[in-house]
Amino acid sequence: MEILIYFAIILIVPIWANMRVKKTYKKYSKIATTANMTGAEVARRILQDNGIFDVAVKPGKGFLSDHYNPRTKEIVLSPDNYHGMSVAGAAVAAHEVGHAIQDDEGYSFLKFRSALAPVANLGSNLSIFLIIGGALLGAMQLYLAGIIFFAVAVLFQFVTLPVEFNASSRAMTQMVSSGIIRNEEEPHAKKVLNAAALTYVAAAMIALLELLRFILMFMGMNGDD
Repeated sequence: MEILIYFAIILIVPIWANMRVKKTYKKYSKIATTANMTGAEVARRILQDNGIFDVAVKPGKGFLSDHYNPRTKEIVLSPDNYHGMSVAGAAVAAHEVGHAIQDDEGYSFLKFRSALAPVANLGSNLSIFLIIGGALLGAMQLYLAGIIFFAVAVLFQFVTLPVEFNASSRAMTQMVSSGIIRNEEEPHAKKVLNAAALTYVAAAMIALLELLRFILMFMGMNGDD
């Protein structure tokens, strides 16, 4: 029964977090900012205000596909946010510029996450195969290697949290100081950013639970020996 509850949790929590993001975004994507600026204009305004002129703002594809690419120095905004004039679009655009500002300032957690990313990607892809292979073959060293790789992927998830929270904090500060949003619009923008942050928290917690489960299984298998 406990295992069913566990798997229900790791399935339901991410779905719930994702649904909350979509619901919050949909609500505030219908409310225009006082400044009547598109997401692209918001991004370019904040970049200019911070003296950053080597970052391009481009339209992307897909729903909420917004991101900042530090390698190409590009902020890519989903079509609704790039062209729209909503509080939600402004908040998302400002958040991505927050990452560009982090990159420009050499923000330590962003640098650490970028350095960790290749190993974390490898770990997330290999770990499950190593763990399953180790369990089936009774090869504890293989199983342990899988746990170590998975732990790196979990670490990446947790390093991501301060990066995202800091970018959101910068976004709020920049939108207010630039006059993009006014007092009555601040709570709306915060709700959009907080809902988005919740998805990262949920992903990190689920990853940690999975790591603990693998460790307990490893300890149990060693105990049987």
